[in-house]
Amino acid sequence: MPQKSKTDKKKSDASGFNKLKKDLSAGTPGQLYIFHGEETYLRDYYLGRLRDAVITGGLGEFNRHDIGARDMSPHALEEAVDCLPMMAGRTFVQVTDFDLFKAGDREEYVRILSNLPDYCCLVFLYDVIEYKSDARTKLAAAIRDHGTAVNFVRQQETDLVGWIRRRFRALDKEIDPRLCRELIELCGGLMQDLQQEIEKIGAYARGPAITRADIDAVATPQLSAGVFDIADAIGRKDFDEAARVLGDLYRMQVKPQDIIGAFGMQMRKLYSARLALDRGRDAGYVAELWGMQFPATRLMNSARRFSLPWCRRAVVRCAQTGAALRSGAGAPEELMTGLLLELATQV
Repeated sequence: MPQKSKTDKKKSDASGFNKLKKDLSAGTPGQLYIFHGEETYLRDYYLGRLRDAVITGGLGEFNRHDIGARDMSPHALEEAVDCLPMMAGRTFVQVTDFDLFKAGDREEYVRILSNLPDYCCLVFLYDVIEYKSDARTKLAAAIRDHGTAVNFVRQQETDLVGWIRRRFRALDKEIDPRLCRELIELCGGLMQDLQQEIEKIGAYARGPAITRADIDAVATPQLSAGVFDIADAIGRKDFDEAARVLGDLYRMQVKPQDIIGAFGMQMRKLYSARLALDRGRDAGYVAELWGMQFPATRLMNSARRFSLPWCRRAVVRCAQTGAALRSGAGAPEELMTGLLLELATQV
């Protein structure tokens, strides 16, 4: 069976999410949902809305049944879904971090999922483990026919900007859309991480409007943002700035192994962006290649400062430095600083 293209997958993800929102808006939650994806803030928000929509009345919590992965079995699941609601219309069953597609009793789960009682709303929540479906199986068909798989993916930049501005307004603060985009680049595009940064920045800021100085004072940059800034500084031949950012990462107690790993990834992205430029491709091509949403244009602009041979050598030297670090061939900080100095002098 041919694999889904990235476009088809995006449509499938949007379809599940839209179906969930439609069910909630209509007040008619379904009987089976799979909740998964990296955007945990959004996932937990909709899980709460779904639970509140299903569990009603004063004895609501009596109609909630939770099953952990260790306690999960066909018997335990069937017992939970068959439990009649107490003084309410429906029951809510949540199964957390159980890998359905690795279970040994798939036929039993197919039977149960295909015959859920009308009063039951069953949610499989994937939090720590990843949800991996095998579309060729009867189990996948049962989920498709009787339920909705909802993948909570990172939100588009436009949606995030609006959400960030609303969160700051709830703190009686205003923020310019440009600063919202800079905050996303600095701290990443996951709402859970951004929410924490918004609260810190809002508490720190003294004026009614958020400034870049407020963000820089208290926001915690992601490692990916740090290594991006290091590479950008090298491209501008500003080794002092590259060393300063590296020092900031050390002060944040980021492990040298993690820094070299992230920096090596950044060099591979730069290499691909340089190749794309040389072949007349645009930022959209690189964004699709790496699954990026926001910084693709900035990556292309950064790549213009480097030659293709430099990018190729940078990728090789990052791999060699990583190997030297793992083998204990030198002090980690000296290896990393030496790598940056070498690359900076060859731009």
